[in-house]
Amino acid sequence: MIQDIIIAILWSLSPFGEAKVGIPYGMLSGANIYLVFLFCLVANILVFPIMMFFLDYVNTHFLKWRFYKKSAIWVAKRAKNGSGDKIEKYGFWGLLIFVMIPLPGTGVYAGSIATYLFNIEKKKAFVANALGITLSSIIIWVATYLSM
Repeated sequence: MIQDIIIAILWSLSPFGEAKVGIPYGMLSGANIYLVFLFCLVANILVFPIMMFFLDYVNTHFLKWRFYKKSAIWVAKRAKNGSGDKIEKYGFWGLLIFVMIPLPGTGVYAGSIATYLFNIEKKKAFVANALGITLSSIIIWVATYLSM
């Protein structure tokens, strides 16, 4: 059980799944469904400060490398062309809804990048990301629970 919860937490920290994968994995592996929800949610919320640290301090050093810079510019263009106009227009609520949508490509990683690209105030962005991932996690948890 502990091993399954740890794997669910790791999925929730991963940009490849976040809590959208961690919660179903933990629940379907037989772990306590309430502990899985709590640990996966907290792990996913903690991604925001980690990403902000990376984007604020580490990113500037990596931009000196050509491959990284090309990749970063590609991600920035894609983010601005995707939901960027809505996030800029609606600010806090746009970011919250964007993070809340339980689909691939939306979540705390994308919300953190949007915060960085659109210079959204970090305290407001953290609240928007935390509320968005909480609502998304509730949707995923209920859907997984009903399908068990």
